Amino acid sequence: MAYKDYYDVLGVSRGASEADIKSAYRRLAKQYHPDKNAGDEKAAERFKEIGEAYAVLSDPEKRQVFDQFGHTGQVPPGYGGPGAGGFQGGDFSGFDPGQFSDFFQGLFGQTGRRGGPGAGFAGAQVNFEDLLGGGGLGGGRRFVQNVEGELQVTLAEAFSGSDEVINVDGKRLSLRVPAGTRDGARLRLAGQGPGGGDVLLTIRVLEDARFELDGDHLTTSVDVPAPVAALGGDVTVQTLSGKGNLSVPPGSSGGRRMRLRGQGWPKKDGTRGDLYVRLNVTVPATLSDEQKELYRRLRDLG
Repeated sequence: MAYKDYYDVLGVSRGASEADIKSAYRRLAKQYHPDKNAGDEKAAERFKEIGEAYAVLSDPEKRQVFDQFGHTGQVPPGYGGPGAGGFQGGDFSGFDPGQFSDFFQGLFGQTGRRGGPGAGFAGAQVNFEDLLGGGGLGGGRRFVQNVEGELQVTLAEAFSGSDEVINVDGKRLSLRVPAGTRDGARLRLAGQGPGGGDVLLTIRVLEDARFELDGDHLTTSVDVPAPVAALGGDVTVQTLSGKGNLSVPPGSSGGRRMRLRGQGWPKKDGTRGDLYVRLNVTVPATLSDEQKELYRRLRDLG
């Protein structure tokens, strides 16, 4: 049973904070997610390994057990902590702990949690946690569970709304992310959790390479040819809802901010914020002889 250094798996130090661990997990899980690496067995194994490491290091009790006994690969008999008789934690980040490594099983038992292998969100999820309701495991009583998780969506999906499918305890659930959803918004699927509990989702909006969201407003950049910046003219700007036209005034310099009204984020009253556009003045990478001559004349005119 080979030792696993969960800190090394996530690329964090042993003194890493909870935020550092979550950030590393999100980045790696996104990189190796099966949806992006279809048919890649190595990526699938790496994804599972990342999930295993996060399941341990994201939980203070499991992390303590790993730090104290990880080098031995097994919790000593009679240890009264959370590893005794199968670990009683609940966060397995959308993975079935029964499929984790022998090293994990040695530390935390066959399932690593109450009630057997865990339910998980299939897809963009992270940070899965069971909130176990009243009653016991025995006596044939129905064991109601609320489940919490985070669902990652792109900025474009949050803007226009998106239909998502998640997997909770082997059950496929469909849900709609409303248009204009903000990061941190909470969605509830009442009665859809194990035993009739609720599924509670926190929406996490991923960063976008093209747009920055600040309150109700968006910011983006657009390339403007040098002659248009000097003489004025129209340029096409990509927005989250399509394309817009921007009139660039004569004598505009790089870095200037302009505004397209009503092209920002949806508001509760049905209106939208604004889109701010930074001008990025460009020159051709290659010039014809005629263009070179014209630029020389401009330079000499000073």
